[in-house]
Amino acid sequence: MLDCQHMHTNKCSCSGNFIDLANSGFYDGIHFHRVIPNFMNQFGCPYAKDANSPRAGTGGPEPNSSYTSCDGTPLKRNAGGCIADELTAKLSNEPGTLSMANTGQPESGGSQFFINVAHNSFLDWFDKSTPSEHPVFGKVCENFDLVSQISQVQTRADNPITPIKMIKVRVE
Repeated sequence: MLDCQHMHTNKCSCSGNFIDLANSGFYDGIHFHRVIPNFMNQFGCPYAKDANSPRAGTGGPEPNSSYTSCDGTPLKRNAGGCIADELTAKLSNEPGTLSMANTGQPESGGSQFFINVAHNSFLDWFDKSTPSEHPVFGKVCENFDLVSQISQVQTRADNPITPIKMIKVRVE
C-alpha cells in the first residue's frame, strides 16, 4: 500500500483529474506498464488492465468527460480524454513525486502518471534544458521503499515480466 498526498497548485487541475479517476474506480486493476530502474514507474493506462496488451501506454479517460479541480472549478477533458496543461507551480520531479505523463505535445496528459524514483529535473516544465514538461501533482508519503522495489523488477521492453497490479486506488 502506498500513501500519497496531492500537492496544491493554483487550480489543481492535475490533482482534480487524478482524484476523479481514482475515486471513480478508473485505476482499479490496472498494471504498471512502464518501469525503468533509477528513473520512474508509469501507471494509469486503461489498456494495461491486460498486463500484456500491446496498447498499454496509449489509453486515457473517456473523451469530453467532466471532472472538478481542487478549487471546485468544473473542467472538461478534451476530445482525446486529455486535460489542459497545468504549468504553474514550480514543483520538481524529485524522488517520490507523482507527475503527469504526456506525449510531449500540449494538452496530451490524461490518466497516465509516473512516480519518480530519481531526481528527474530535466522533466520539470520550468527546466528548459529539454522540451519535456511534466507537472508534479503529488508525492508518496509512506512506503517509498515499495516504489523503489517496483522500479527494480525484471522487465521486457520496460514492461514488468511479472505483472504488478494496483488493486484499488482511492483518495480520501
